[in-house]
Amino acid sequence: MLGIEDHGVIGDLRTAALVGTDGAIDFLCWPRLDSPSVFARLLDHEKGGAFEISPQLEDTRCQQLYLPDTNVLLTRHLAEEGVSEISDFMAIGDEDGGQRMVRRVKAIRREIRFDVRCAPRFDYARAEAKVTREDGAVIFASTGDDATRLRLRASVPLSAGNGEATTTFTLRPGEAATFVLEDGGLALGGCSSVESYTAEAFKRTTNYWRDWVSRSTYRGRWRPEVMRSALVLKLLTSAEYGSVSAAVTFGLPEAPGAGRNWDYRYAWIRDSAFTMYAFLRLGFYEEATAYQVWLRGLKVEGPPGPLPLLFTLDGSPAPAEQELDHLSGYRGSRPVRTGNAAAGQLQLDIYGELMDAIYLSDKYTNPIWSADWQYLSQMMDWLAENWNQPDEGIWEPRSGRQHTLHSRVMCWVAFDRAVRLANKRGIPAPIERWRRERDAIYEDVHENFWNEELKAFVQTKGGYALDAACLLMPLVRFVSATDPKWLSTLQAVKTHLMDDSLVYRYSADTTEDGLDGLEGTFNMCSFWYVECLARAGDLAQARFLFDKMLGYANPLGLFAEETGPAGEPLGNFPQAFTHLALISAAFTLNRMLGD
Repeated sequence: MLGIEDHGVIGDLRTAALVGTDGAIDFLCWPRLDSPSVFARLLDHEKGGAFEISPQLEDTRCQQLYLPDTNVLLTRHLAEEGVSEISDFMAIGDEDGGQRMVRRVKAIRREIRFDVRCAPRFDYARAEAKVTREDGAVIFASTGDDATRLRLRASVPLSAGNGEATTTFTLRPGEAATFVLEDGGLALGGCSSVESYTAEAFKRTTNYWRDWVSRSTYRGRWRPEVMRSALVLKLLTSAEYGSVSAAVTFGLPEAPGAGRNWDYRYAWIRDSAFTMYAFLRLGFYEEATAYQVWLRGLKVEGPPGPLPLLFTLDGSPAPAEQELDHLSGYRGSRPVRTGNAAAGQLQLDIYGELMDAIYLSDKYTNPIWSADWQYLSQMMDWLAENWNQPDEGIWEPRSGRQHTLHSRVMCWVAFDRAVRLANKRGIPAPIERWRRERDAIYEDVHENFWNEELKAFVQTKGGYALDAACLLMPLVRFVSATDPKWLSTLQAVKTHLMDDSLVYRYSADTTEDGLDGLEGTFNMCSFWYVECLARAGDLAQARFLFDKMLGYANPLGLFAEETGPAGEPLGNFPQAFTHLALISAAFTLNRMLGD
């Protein structure tokens, strides 16, 4: 069974698929990222379903690469007997608005036989696939509540039955075969041949990605790594709604076998806001505009109160958490979960992340609207009454609420940015009250979250545990990056939470999160540490650690949420948190090194 690291990702700004080095698509939700899965072999090798293209070669070496500045993926199999290449992409810009995944397999050297098997398992592998033939194509229809219907067209004859389509064929050097998996509801009449469609869609999709990348204003060091991260974030962005998913996958473990298997395919206020920071820094302003449109349309009922933490991509409430007991899980890590019970938590930090995103968007692209300001003012009034509450905080523990440092700091950010916006735009607001609350939070943090024994800001009020979320304190300008109290905290993080260049988000010895198992280091925190070093003036060490961290990506430059004890990726993949933190660290480090 392939590891998380043995995959690339393709997508069409509606959904995304993972493509393994073995040539199989073994993860895909359809038609959106937050829809039920069609292929989930990564979570159950027998039941999950996959779309396999297997060259019959022995002792092969596998190699994956992206065409530069695109999300078009090549998977090569190299052996003494021959060399094959699979090109995978999801089409963008089709005239009929259709949704299509394209797979083209080619024999590069010598004659090669290929086996192909397309076996969708609908509705998280809970529904059967009814298979029929239609005008030379194979139709897969779900018998479940999802009612998904897919069509597979191919340039070679297909056999169909038992819930799957199969074929075996031989290609001579230079010959190719093409497969198009598409929405089964699309009209077939007048459709071009599979070969001609593939050529047109390949050109159109490649041009789209390269045109999008060319709009970036980033011209600094580490451009390939930064643009790959930007392309990942773009794949997680819904072209239809403007929302941003936190990850492509669900159910991949943060600690194998320990039950830490979550679903992050939803639009989280925090993750989306952080993603907007990254887009704005790189000059991708249209995404920030679309995100604001999505925010305006959120289905939040009633007077201002605690903001929901996450939504489906269309802005509806996130589904309840449930366990898929019929799936064995990635390498036996159960239970596999969809939905997320964190939706019922209180996480006060999201107000700061949201207000900072709105403040930056107002500054660079979209001046705030009066109707938006009216709602935000009511939201800030609610926060003025409630910031001094215990909450679950950024890491979503299942051990109860506490007074958390990160939430306090981000509440300070919320009031600080609200005051700045009101002053900048001359908008009516209770500015003096907001200033008082901002200053009260500042005093509260210095008085109640500073541990004199550790010489550091700590995770909880009056506590002794360190939390790598403190690394955001200088990044959001709560404290100077060279303040002695901050430098002492940074040293404490290095002493207690670091392995070489890798940073744990908190210590299992001092933090009870209500969960079993020991997780890996948190990649976002590792990149935050790099940025803190750079802002503190230690550019040589910051650059050294940054370059080392890049080495923990998979060969395509993709990161999961965490890095495990053997250097392996853990958690959902690819993860927005990691890639946006990479962008931020690269941007800051490049600027401070000098253009």
